[in-house]
Amino acid sequence: MIIDASDLILGRIASFAAKKAMLGENIIIVNSENAVVTGKKESVLARYKQRKELGSRPTKGPFMPKMPDRFVRRAVRGMLPYKKEKGREAYKRVMCHIGVPAEFSGKKHETVPGASISKAPSLRYTYVKTICESMKGKK
Repeated sequence: MIIDASDLILGRIASFAAKKAMLGENIIIVNSENAVVTGKKESVLARYKQRKELGSRPTKGPFMPKMPDRFVRRAVRGMLPYKKEKGREAYKRVMCHIGVPAEFSGKKHETVPGASISKAPSLRYTYVKTICESMKGKK
């Protein structure tokens, strides 16, 4: 299953992808930099900055991915029981990509029902690429 994450809410994509991966499907998420996180931009960026600075030593974590594809994949991991064998196997079936790779460009992309940003109760949102750029990640 190929999911186009453009203008879709990150948490809803992650829960949908985790559920499908637990059922044994291979999930590919394209355009992961265009997924959105709802809320005021300043508060969303402050929350991720605080989470990044939470640890006392850089070698102990918490480790926050700074690239949009890894950021989205980490959100999916949060929806999986990744400490158990079935969760680790499901996590291996989830792949995220920045943009649309050539091998998936001609194939049909699906969307997640109910995850569109137009369905959000608030019109305030931030793109994943903006969050990653604020954490000094690559563009």
